This record gives sequence, C-alpha cells and structure tokens, in this order.
Amino acid sequence: MNHSPGFLKICEEARKNIKESSVEDVFKRLSNGEKFHFVDVREDHEWAQGHAKGAKHIGKGIIERDIENLIPDKNSEIVVYCGGGYRSALAAEVLQRMGYQKVISMMGGIKAWREKNYPEEK
Repeated sequence: MNHSPGFLKICEEARKNIKESSVEDVFKRLSNGEKFHFVDVREDHEWAQGHAKGAKHIGKGIIERDIENLIPDKNSEIVVYCGGGYRSALAAEVLQRMGYQKVISMMGGIKAWREKNYPEEK
C-alpha cells in the first residue's frame, strides 16, 4: 500500500512512544498459552475477510469509545494489530494516553502473520 507522507510521519512519531513486538513473538506467546488481549484494529470488512486466530475485534475508528467496555482493567496486557503495523501503532499510542499500561503493537500486522502461515479464522 502506498501511504501518504503525513500518515507515515504520525506513525513514526507514535512508534517512538510505544512498544512493538514481532509476529513470531506474539505467535509464540499465544502458543505457550500466555494470557493477553489480542485485538485486531482493522475495519469491519477487513476483519470479516479473515483475522488471526484468537483475536478480538475493535476497529481503530471506535477503539477510544469502546475499549474500556471491552477491557476495563488498564493493567491488562493488550497486543494490537492491523494490516501492516501502522494503524496499530497509532492505536497503541492512544490506548497509552487513555491510561493502559501494557500495550504492544504487532509489527507487520496481518500481512506478516499471513506470510508466516499462522492460523486464521473467519
């Protein structure tokens, strides 16, 4: 995807303030039974086409409005992902601003997940 310079700039700024993890690390943690919230922040139509197995959905467009109902404990660990790791970086930053202490953005998003042939659901 050809992202605009302004979008890339705010994503890079967000990355300076957040933690990121590789898809390999996230998959390993899930496979080991580690407990954390795995949240897909893509649009509804993207989610419907397939998503990482075990993920919950809350689109980036409504995450600020709905996250506290989905995950009220601000000390819960949350791993967010999107299509390629850009929108999830922005979502992670805003969740931190809302007081969530343990937020991680999955680098590469569902694209990297699929490249590794990790399990998906519809």
